[in-house]
Amino acid sequence: MIENTTIKPVIDIQNLKISFGSLNVLNDVSLQLKSQENLVVLGKSGTGKSVLIKCIARLLKADQGTITVLGEEVNALKTEDLNEIRKKIGFLFQSGALYDSMTVKENLEFPLRRIKKDLTQSEIDAKVTETLANVGLEDVLNKMPSELSGGMRKRISLARTIIVDPEIMLYDEPTTGLDPITAEEISELINDIQKKYKTASIIITHDMECVRTVADRIIMLKDGDVYKEGSLLEFENSTDSYVSSFFKTKKIQ
Repeated sequence: MIENTTIKPVIDIQNLKISFGSLNVLNDVSLQLKSQENLVVLGKSGTGKSVLIKCIARLLKADQGTITVLGEEVNALKTEDLNEIRKKIGFLFQSGALYDSMTVKENLEFPLRRIKKDLTQSEIDAKVTETLANVGLEDVLNKMPSELSGGMRKRISLARTIIVDPEIMLYDEPTTGLDPITAEEISELINDIQKKYKTASIIITHDMECVRTVADRIIMLKDGDVYKEGSLLEFENSTDSYVSSFFKTKKIQ
């Protein structure tokens, strides 16, 4: 199938700059996220990866530049319009950010009641059951977060994010703190969500096996700028010493 190059990106960032005091975090970053694409953002700690996705959801406001999300320039939006855009963005925080005092069911019901206000209780119940099935955890409905393993909490956090049917997913280190087997399961789940929900996603990660599993395209940041952009194959075959330092280990067959 010939790609339609006239389709607008779901996220278009141009000349983004943000500083904290005298520290320049993002210098002049421009990038685009295509529809139904998994875009991985790589870079050493402190290169502004997490700051970038927080700017997209306007959890942080950039000093300069434009961020267009689903056709709307988020820095120019009033609070009401910004909240409408945020409903279409799923943000998986590194910590998961589950509500410890709520059961799994209550954690999943919470965003539905805030965003899908016209749903009946039976429709909410059906949506909760369906979403738990999609992350492979149908049997934890009434458990508390403290009763779950790290991998299970990550899956429930992901379920709570996708239950409102976002068009865009932002993943902040989705496999951090997980054992290799569970990390691989979460990476595969990111791909499953992309296919089932037709999401476009930005994935921030240091986990190279996650990169190899999920990346349709990669952007590498260095010193607050875009250093390289390309496919996984282009990155793995790069002779650039900085790029190759991330890809030293080969995928185990």
